[in-house]
Amino acid sequence: MLARKVRLVFRKIALGSSLLTLAAGSASADTLREALVSTYANNPTITAQRESLRATDANVAIARAAGRPQVNATVGLNRDLTQSGSLRRLGKGPYVSGGVDLSYPLFNGGSVRNSIEAARIRVEGGRATLRAVEGDTFTEAVAAYMDVIRDRAIVELNQNNVRVLTTNLEATRDRFEIGDLTRTDVAQSEARLQLGNSNLATAQGRLRGSEENYRRVVGRAPGVLAPPPPLPPLPATPEQAVQIALANNPDLIAIQREATAAGRDVRVAQASRLPTVSAVASGDYVNTVSGDTGGTPRSGSATSVGVSTRIPLYQGGLPSARIRQAQAFEGQRLEQLVGTERAVVANTQSAFATYQAAQSAIQSNTVAVQANELALEGARAERSVGTRTVLDVLNAEQELLNSQVALVTAKRDSYVAGFQLLNAMGQAEADDLGLDGGPLYDPLGNYRRVAGNWNDWAGEPQHTAVATRTVTPAETPVVTPPAQ
Repeated sequence: MLARKVRLVFRKIALGSSLLTLAAGSASADTLREALVSTYANNPTITAQRESLRATDANVAIARAAGRPQVNATVGLNRDLTQSGSLRRLGKGPYVSGGVDLSYPLFNGGSVRNSIEAARIRVEGGRATLRAVEGDTFTEAVAAYMDVIRDRAIVELNQNNVRVLTTNLEATRDRFEIGDLTRTDVAQSEARLQLGNSNLATAQGRLRGSEENYRRVVGRAPGVLAPPPPLPPLPATPEQAVQIALANNPDLIAIQREATAAGRDVRVAQASRLPTVSAVASGDYVNTVSGDTGGTPRSGSATSVGVSTRIPLYQGGLPSARIRQAQAFEGQRLEQLVGTERAVVANTQSAFATYQAAQSAIQSNTVAVQANELALEGARAERSVGTRTVLDVLNAEQELLNSQVALVTAKRDSYVAGFQLLNAMGQAEADDLGLDGGPLYDPLGNYRRVAGNWNDWAGEPQHTAVATRTVTPAETPVVTPPAQ
């Protein structure tokens, strides 16, 4: 039910109420959904994981090949040599020989069956890993999107503050000229202006870093960013969130599949101690064109069919070593399963707590901004009648700025923490977010195409990067190929 609400929320094209009042809401503004669509199509972390899953898909065909017929042909052109003492002479020949051998495994102790099953299970785990990478990358994109909105808001707040402080300094100097204020008041106003300029420069530098991080994740520079859509309803308690996460978190599903596959690997290792039975067939042909026959060609052929059994008696301890190794790997995966489960619980609890804390901070800072606005208005009025000093007004302005920055930051933290909670619960993937701006990647398509392949000559075209680059041609380094 919650996943459906997620899809409905993120499918909205007309975005709802703004998260940050500063963000522009023009029709030409980039939306969060558009940023996620670009991330899904162009982010190299996601596209690389898709290639990794394709490689995992190929393991199924590799495992199946061990249980299929093997056919080999041999062709030879030969001449015998005879030697007696220092005398060497040609013997019979030349003669042409050829043959075809076929072998079909009938029994291998379950090695092939368990190898195929392990490969299939790892494909399921690879799909879960791809889901996890998508969710983590989307979370990174949301954080980058909100960082740009936050830092642009902070820059504008600091720009407004510098303008106000500049006006204050000019007014203070004018009043100093007529003897209404002291040189100390002028110095305090000038110092506060320089502090404001410093804070503005710091905010601008932080904004540049956020914009570059956005370009790294999304694949393009941020334009005018629209307010994000409201988050879907989240669980009311951390216990509910943890239950959903334990059932749906893709990292946990991936390690569960890997642990199951490791158990199959143990069975594969155990099969190396058992006999193997194969059906074999061969056909041979020989054509002698000279020799004792006085140049008269002779030819002959032979065929055979049978069953071959290989019974291992002693292999130097290799089977037991492989079994112990496979069992140790299985134990490792089981321990990692517990560790991943702990991490999922901790991350879910942490995201829930961060979200709740940010919601409380929004309420508190909203009240603080309103109170500081009244306090600043009162301080200015009282300064005009001489009951407040210039420093009192400067402090009131700084406190208002601080509360405004804190409010903007709390709103960013709340949204990002809420999305992190969705990701921890396994509900921040492309399908959940309704990213239908283009065709969604279908991991089953490649699996169906390659898993049952019988063709030795089937191949893939040369891969070219799908992810878009963020450098211009002028910035691209020229790489000189090494000398041959």
